[in-house]
Amino acid sequence: MFGLKLKAGALQLTTFIIVVIALLLTAFILLVHVHKQFQVQSGFIIEITKQSNDGMSYALQNSIPLNDTTSIRLNSEDYKALKVYRDFWGVFEKVLSTATIKNNRFQKIALIGSKQSESNRCALYIQDNNKPLVLVGNTKIEGLAYLPKQGVKPGYISGQSYYGSRLIYGPTRIASKLPKLSSDITNSISQLESTSATLHQDRFLNIQEGNIYSNSFLEPLQIVYSNTEIDLEHVELTGHIVVQSKSKITVHSSTKLKDVILVAPEIDIQPNTVGSFQSIASNEIMVGKYVSLNYPSALVLKKNPKNEQNDNAINTIKQTSRIYIDENAKVKGLVVYLDEEEPNNYKPRVLLKENALVHGELYNTQNTELLGLVYGSVFTNNFIANQSGSVYQNHIYNGKITVNKLPQEYIGLLFKDSNKDVMKWLY
Repeated sequence: MFGLKLKAGALQLTTFIIVVIALLLTAFILLVHVHKQFQVQSGFIIEITKQSNDGMSYALQNSIPLNDTTSIRLNSEDYKALKVYRDFWGVFEKVLSTATIKNNRFQKIALIGSKQSESNRCALYIQDNNKPLVLVGNTKIEGLAYLPKQGVKPGYISGQSYYGSRLIYGPTRIASKLPKLSSDITNSISQLESTSATLHQDRFLNIQEGNIYSNSFLEPLQIVYSNTEIDLEHVELTGHIVVQSKSKITVHSSTKLKDVILVAPEIDIQPNTVGSFQSIASNEIMVGKYVSLNYPSALVLKKNPKNEQNDNAINTIKQTSRIYIDENAKVKGLVVYLDEEEPNNYKPRVLLKENALVHGELYNTQNTELLGLVYGSVFTNNFIANQSGSVYQNHIYNGKITVNKLPQEYIGLLFKDSNKDVMKWLY
């Protein structure tokens, strides 16, 4: 018999090949497993994102409790859950939608407002106080206008008459009382005044000039608080932050504010300031020249009767209580003045100076003096014109209102029983 002799290296080569094949098979099996896991996770992510969107849609279309979590019933497995939480951020509604599938969680958070229907977009709504609306100078109103039963007529002030070819450039309807805002808005403003009393000490920020502070809306609220005046110079604040002073807040052109809320009796926004924030005051808001407040900003003044009763200068406060928007300032969002009706009141509570622009909505339960422009809607109890030392009731002097320059996609002030939509996605 012949013996076959193999070299020792051949056995090593065979062993190496077997090991390589085993490693390749193992890698292939792992790859298939990882691919399947990736497909499962991708499916979860797609589904959980869709569920979160469904939660947001549910909150827009249904009435859900305020400051409470609502569980939405799903026709699916028990390991899936969907919850929505509704509260307010200033005058804007805020909704958090949270979807979970096993250990996966996805959250979406947004500011919510109302949307006027295309067929019923209102340029002007002036409450019927048994006085006609009088137009003088280069005044122009474009769009649907709700007017008193006495209607509208041209007027004459200091040698100037009305120069328009038509009184209203759009259809007219008869007005009655001002449309009601959502009651949750006024409640939210009142609660903001007591925010500091409900927060733990670790939520308070001690800001310093030159620093940057940011807080996600998915994190607990932070607050900057002082019993004295707060001067926000060379400071940057972003997100879920409230700045509250018991006396006054001053915002400078060096200040950078985004999505925060300012709360104080008086708020002074210095000339050339640029930002996007809410200012909520109880006495006065001053907006300087060439200020630019981006959407969705809000200037809100709500009188506090309790403060007036405890103040020795009640009459002085009543005289100065106002929102004042100086020349060439621009506000994209809301201007809101809320107070009970005052008989024999001839003071403007919202004043837009020449070339001042509100690109959104102006809502005033008192007198408005309109010398500037509104690209959007004006809801007011009455107009006032101060010219040549005289006061003219229910007169507009050189003011302009046009709703057609407001994008149809605009989402704004929440009225009672209004249709809701997403104003802005938060972070």
